[in-house]
Amino acid sequence: MSGHSKWATIKHKKGAADAKRGKLFAKLIKQVEVAARQGGGDPDSNPTLRTMFQKARDNSVPLDTIERAVKRGTGELEGVNYESITYEGYAPGGVALLIDVLTDNRNRAGSEMRSLLSKNGGSLAEPGAVAWQFERKGVVKVARAAEEDDVMMVGMEHGAEDVEDHGELWQVTCDPSDVLSLRAALEEAGIEVLESDSTMMPSNTVPVSEKEIAGTLLRLVDLIDDHDDVQDVYSNVELSDEVMASLGDEEE
Repeated sequence: MSGHSKWATIKHKKGAADAKRGKLFAKLIKQVEVAARQGGGDPDSNPTLRTMFQKARDNSVPLDTIERAVKRGTGELEGVNYESITYEGYAPGGVALLIDVLTDNRNRAGSEMRSLLSKNGGSLAEPGAVAWQFERKGVVKVARAAEEDDVMMVGMEHGAEDVEDHGELWQVTCDPSDVLSLRAALEEAGIEVLESDSTMMPSNTVPVSEKEIAGTLLRLVDLIDDHDDVQDVYSNVELSDEVMASLGDEEE
């Protein structure tokens, strides 16, 4: 399992914790609203909305809550006009960060992102300085109970590019345009799908082997991720087995 896979596993666990606090719900509802505003309220003709709708359902957001978000996006109900911004930055150890934000106040969001980074060993980068190191991919997360060969056989017939072991689950990657059809094919084959999404993956990773730097990095990402306007944080960090073990011991 690659270091970046372990990073993704950490984020998966954090996502579950966020859901318990309700923070993930708020982020997902905002994503649904923006998708509906940008492409219309019909999931059949708006692939982004369809993906966000499914992501919200995967994380147990109530159907009526999702439908109200769609109506706010289309103007049927009063809503806030959110702006989508991606900030680029560096974390301790020279690790690249992409920060996706939905905000109703661009100036406030920019100032707060700059402050969070600078106060925690990072820095905000110029547009384009980091984004080239990442590529958008579709991701389907499959329950560990499924056999890897079964996941791979079905996946490769429906656009899958890779199947990775993420410890608690299998992660299947594909072109973003294939994520919904790939998910449907896996489910039709009786394979339990936990969630599907479109995400940013690094083309190259930066190894971090020092526990102190890794801890500082993870604390910074937590602070950014907890910001109300932040929808997701992507990193190109690769954490060593030793660092992962030491961080795991601290969590316990």
